[in-house]
Amino acid sequence: MKLKAKIVLLAIVPFLAAIASIEIGVRREATALAETQHATTQAAYMASKEIELKHYVELATTAIAPLYDAGRDNARDDAMLRTRALDVLEKMDFGKDGYFFVYDVHGRSLMHPREPDLVGRDLWALRDPQGTPTIQQLLAAASRGGGYVRYVWHRPSTGKLASKLGYVVPLERWGWMIGTGIYLDDVDATLAQIDQGAAANIDRTMQWIDGIAVAGLFVIALCALVLNVTEYRSADAKLKRLAQQVVESQENERARLSRELHDGISQMMVSVKLLLESALARFERSDVRVPAAEAALSTSLVRLGDTLREVRRISHALRPSMLDDLGVAAALEQLTRELSDESGIQIGFTQIAHTHAVSLPEAVNTALFRIAQEALTNIVRHARASSAALSLEVSSDAVTLTISDNGCGFDVAHALISPHAGVGLRNMRERLDALGGKLSLSSQAGHTIVTARVPMVASALQSRALQETSL
Repeated sequence: MKLKAKIVLLAIVPFLAAIASIEIGVRREATALAETQHATTQAAYMASKEIELKHYVELATTAIAPLYDAGRDNARDDAMLRTRALDVLEKMDFGKDGYFFVYDVHGRSLMHPREPDLVGRDLWALRDPQGTPTIQQLLAAASRGGGYVRYVWHRPSTGKLASKLGYVVPLERWGWMIGTGIYLDDVDATLAQIDQGAAANIDRTMQWIDGIAVAGLFVIALCALVLNVTEYRSADAKLKRLAQQVVESQENERARLSRELHDGISQMMVSVKLLLESALARFERSDVRVPAAEAALSTSLVRLGDTLREVRRISHALRPSMLDDLGVAAALEQLTRELSDESGIQIGFTQIAHTHAVSLPEAVNTALFRIAQEALTNIVRHARASSAALSLEVSSDAVTLTISDNGCGFDVAHALISPHAGVGLRNMRERLDALGGKLSLSSQAGHTIVTARVPMVASALQSRALQETSL
């Protein structure tokens, strides 16, 4: 695994672990808080309902208190007073499901305004779906002086069984149990809404945490991308500087070899040629003639002359002295003249110098000469052209080199992407990239143009950067 990938993983894994830990902790605390809120709300709600029920029962007992007290003094009219009391209680209600009920101590229903069918029935053995004796629980709470009971009963408005909270008190002299109750569906619905709201808040909190995690991952990825692009650009710039240094090293080595060939080997070969010519002249002036020796010397002189010309050609190809002495224009003119003589192709050279034209740096001179040399060599070897033209235009802000021919042309796209073709073209492009220049290619049968343009400002900046890097 690469170092950059390890660094990214080292940043992402702890971040995700921290986010996961935060989510677990927040969810656990939020769930506990919601449960506490549920219990607190339920307790408060039930307490308020208990007070409300007790208040209702107190109202009911107060309403029949005169009848209850009158029966204590007049036992003969007690039955009539009980009937009147039941009528009063039957008419008292609060809401569609709020009513009072009355049972005797044996579990017989004496009054039930919502379910009149139960009146007069013995409900002592009545049990709910869980098997709990409902009436017995109510009577037991009443026997203790009053109390609250949770049980299951039919809700009149829906006709379905529902949980109910009842409060009952005894009327001991009459042997009654009077009470009322409220159905807890509304309480449960309210608590369910509270629980649902708490769950929604927890989910929103988790979504925020997930959003923060995604944003964090995005920031990490963006930083990694920026780091990667920055490193890539830095590496690309270093590679370009290295390539330029390699090119300059090659040019320096070419110049050294050219000087060695011209000043060393070429001079020695000239000396040898002079000695051979002197020896041949002595043979020709002597009285004793040796034809075989004279022929051997003549042949040696011819071959030595050919070798000397080849050495001079190689020296000139490595680094023409005219490029350093007179500039790129003179070197290009000499190059076109020599290649035209050697290949038989008509190659013309044109120089266009504008007013206030700048002097070209050494790096630009070398690059333009090598590009022209590569292009003209390709024309001679592959283009099958009868004529070619080379133009050098120098202005105040840029220099443009244009090479054209009337050859067979080539596939530009294939030449640029193929690993086995277009090596010379890629070398041209790399030379121009190092100087901030641009290479343009256009080719078709009968007309091919290669244009190299170097802005002077970009070229100066590239040269300065290279010098600073070298130092």
